[in-house]
Order: sequence, then structure tokens, then C-alpha cells
Amino acid sequence: MKVLTVIQRHPVVLALACVTAAAMIFVSEGSYSQSTATLDSLTAMGAARTQIQMLERSMLDAETGQRGFLLTHRKEYLQPYEKALLRIDEAYRHLDAYYGEDTESRDLLKRLHELTETKLSELALTLQLDEKGNGQAGTEILLTDIGREKMDAVRAVCAELLAYQTQNVTARRVELFRSLMLGRIGVAFLSLISLMALFFYLRQSLALKLQQQELQRVVQLERDRLEVEVIQRTTELTQLAQHLQTAREDERQRLARDLHDDLGSLLTSAKLDAARIRSRLSSQGQSETMELLAHLVGTLNSGIALGRRIIEDLRPSSLSNLGLVAALDILVREYADHSGVEVHCDLEPVNLRISAELMVYRLVQEAITNITKYARASHVWVRLVTHDGMVEITVRDDGVGFDASSKPTSAHGLVGMRFRVEAEGGTLRLVSAPGQGTRIQARIPEAGPTTSA
Repeated sequence: MKVLTVIQRHPVVLALACVTAAAMIFVSEGSYSQSTATLDSLTAMGAARTQIQMLERSMLDAETGQRGFLLTHRKEYLQPYEKALLRIDEAYRHLDAYYGEDTESRDLLKRLHELTETKLSELALTLQLDEKGNGQAGTEILLTDIGREKMDAVRAVCAELLAYQTQNVTARRVELFRSLMLGRIGVAFLSLISLMALFFYLRQSLALKLQQQELQRVVQLERDRLEVEVIQRTTELTQLAQHLQTAREDERQRLARDLHDDLGSLLTSAKLDAARIRSRLSSQGQSETMELLAHLVGTLNSGIALGRRIIEDLRPSSLSNLGLVAALDILVREYADHSGVEVHCDLEPVNLRISAELMVYRLVQEAITNITKYARASHVWVRLVTHDGMVEITVRDDGVGFDASSKPTSAHGLVGMRFRVEAEGGTLRLVSAPGQGTRIQARIPEAGPTTSA
């Protein structure tokens, strides 16, 4: 994937690299082929020079063996002669194959053939004469200058062939050096192009890297700005939730006070008036009217009781008058009496702000409401303790529970609990699983000595 990304980002650099590589291969292969052909040609020329020199030496060996035999008549001198003849034949086979297509040297080779055949015929003739007993004639031929002239001619032709070969070798060496020089120049030029391509690639990569770094810096700045904004918005939402909660509790307190002062006084006054009327009518013996008044008094008592329950729900008087521990004890006892669920309490006196005490009371109240609606529990445990400067309130049940990792269909109550706890600087933890009940635990900082006083 990285290679494909580089290719997509730098198509020109890739094309230039491919062209440079192909050119380098072409130059290298061309120089190699030409150098190989030149070296092969030089090798063949060296072999031809060797055969010419061997031919010249073989002619001398043949003449030496012939003269030694004629002077000593010893058969041992014929062995060099015969071996020289074989070497001469071998040399001519090689030279004929080598110079067969060379028009410039063909005439020299033909002349050399004629001279060597003449010289060899002369040597063979003297040997034949000596073998027939006419050694004197052979010796006369030997003492003439004909043999020397033939050998001088052979040496001259061989020298011309060697000079021709030397000229060809020199030309081939020049070609070889030229080919190597062209290869060096081509490789150097292509290497320079490769370095330029590498330079442009590195410069473009550096520019791209700087651009990416700048983009990352901008993204990081934007991320930091968004994080700060999220923190500010979270703080504002927390403050707003706390404000709304405080406003709702203040409104509940005002409404409870109005209900207690106004509606309560009106209902109590009406009850007193009904009692006075009932006492007067009882002396007159009006039984039917007395029954109506009794029903009216019962209705007023129910209204007064309903008003007290509404007032307690809006603003628990036990919390203000008796404290948090007593208020929670009354709350859970009433729940136990009403629902039949066995409740286990472990409540210790704690040091909290007034708003935090109200929050704890509402948290337990909300938890009990949820247990009543959904848990189908048979036991509930409520615990209030202080540990390491933190007040810990725990409400646990043995009900049906739920999957805490999945979002429930109605989570407003739990969200409300969390906001209330966080607004007081605490943390809320919820643990639940299907068939294993539910545990709600909140930890809140204790109030300072001044606040508690």
C-alpha cells in the first residue's frame, strides 16, 4: 500500500526513474556486448598470431631436421621434421579458417601457401634423393641459396601477416577503449540524472512532509480548540443542570410552603368550621345533617393528608428538621411498608452541604422508584458511610437487573442522577447484569468544617 501511495503521489519521478533504469541497462548491455565481441576478436587475432609464429618455427624445425639427417643420416633427425610437418598442417587449417573471409589477407595467405609448399617440396626432394642413393645431388641442392631465399620469403610473408594482425589488434584495442569510455560516460551521465531525480524527489518529499506537519499542526490546534470548547460546553451544561436542579428544588420548596401555609390553613379552618357546625347540629338532633357533616370532615381529613404527602414529596420536611440519616430511614421504611420488600439499612452520620444532602436524598428516592418499577426485587440494601474524606451512598437490590453496557430505552433517571452527583463534585457508578440485580454507588466529597457548622 505504501508503494502504491508513493507511485500515485510522484508519477513523474517514477517515470524518470524507470527511463533512467532502462537507459542504464541499455548502455550497460550495449557496452558489454561490444566489449565481449572485441575481446573475442582479440582472442582470435592472438590465436592467429600464434599459429603464424608456430608455422614459421615449424618451417625452421623441418629445415633443421632435414639438414641434420642429410649430414648425419640418423633417423632421430627425421622425427622433428615429421612433427614440424604435422604442426604446419594444423597451422594452415586454423589460418585458412580464420582468413577465409578476409579479402585483404587472403592473398598473403595464398602466397605463404605457395612458398611453404615449394620449400617443403624442396626438403622432401632432397630426402628422396638421399633415400635413392643420390645423396650428392641432394647435398648440392642443399648448398645452393634456393633454400635460404625460400625461407627468407616465408619469413617476410609471415612478418607481413604479423604486421597485419598487429594493425588489427591495435584497431580492436582502440574500439574496446572507445566502447568502455562510452559506457563510462553513459553510466556517469545516467548516474547524474539519477542523482538529480533523487534530489527532486527528496525536495518534493520534504515539501510534502512539511505540508503534512503543517496540516497536523492545524488539525491539532483545531482539536485542542474543540476539546477546550467541549470542556467549556460540558461545564456550562453541568452548571445549567445544577441551576435547573436548584431552581426546581427552590420551586418545589416554594410550592410546598404555599401549600402548607395557604392550602393547609384553608383546609384546617374548614375542618374547624365543620366541627363547630357539627357540635351545634348535634344538640338539635338532626341526624341526616350530621351524616353529611361527618362525610365532609372525612373529606377534609383526606385532603389534608394528601396535601401533606404532596408537600413531603416536593420538599421533605424530615430532611430539614431531622437530618439526612433520619430522612433516609423514614423514606426506606415507608417504601418497605408500602411494597413489602425487605430493606436493610446501614446509615452513618455524614458531613455534607445542604444541597448535597438533598441530592443524596433524591438519588435514593430515584433509585427506590426504579426498583419499584423495574427490578422486581425482594431485598434492598441502602448504605451511607464516610471513607477517606468521601461520603459513599450505595443502593443495591437483588432484582432482575439489566445489561449495563447497552443503552436502556429510558435512561433519563440515570442521566439525572449522574448530573446531580457530578454537579456536587462527585462520581456515580452503576453495576448491573441480567439476573444479578443492580448496584448504584455515588461518592461525594465531605463538606468543610465551616460549611458543616
